[in-house]
Amino acid sequence: MPAAVRGDAVAFERLYRRHAARVNALARWLLGRDDVDDEVQDIFIRVWQKLGSFAGASAFSTWLHRVAVNHLIRSRKTRRTREARFVEPPEGEMEVAAVTSRPDLRVAIERAVDDLPGGAREVFVLHDMEGYKHEEIGQLLGIDPGTSRSQLHRARMMLRVALTA
Repeated sequence: MPAAVRGDAVAFERLYRRHAARVNALARWLLGRDDVDDEVQDIFIRVWQKLGSFAGASAFSTWLHRVAVNHLIRSRKTRRTREARFVEPPEGEMEVAAVTSRPDLRVAIERAVDDLPGGAREVFVLHDMEGYKHEEIGQLLGIDPGTSRSQLHRARMMLRVALTA
């Protein structure tokens, strides 16, 4: 790690190779399938730029995960703002499309999570998949912990409907 902090590109490449799959998976869960590669690239550019601020108080993977989550949440907010300006929300946005084919449970879950509305998806992924507490989610997303709880309940109910249809 110290070599990467000093600007050693080979050492940074090793860090990238070690952590890229997890960051990619997190991005796919939070963003869906759109622009994941670009966002992961942006995250690692940001990590390279901020590497000198890594104090070593926690594991590098923990620090990287926090940088990635913060970046992805900002990216989602920016995307939502842009889409709200130029695109009308789809009719029946609250409805969850039924999963018609289930080659395996993972594919069915990925589709159902992709169909969740943005806020519900963010809270579900951060809480149930990444292990954040509602207070932490509230700080990350700028919402009340009670809102996080209600979004999680909403996400779970929508997923239940989608996965039992």
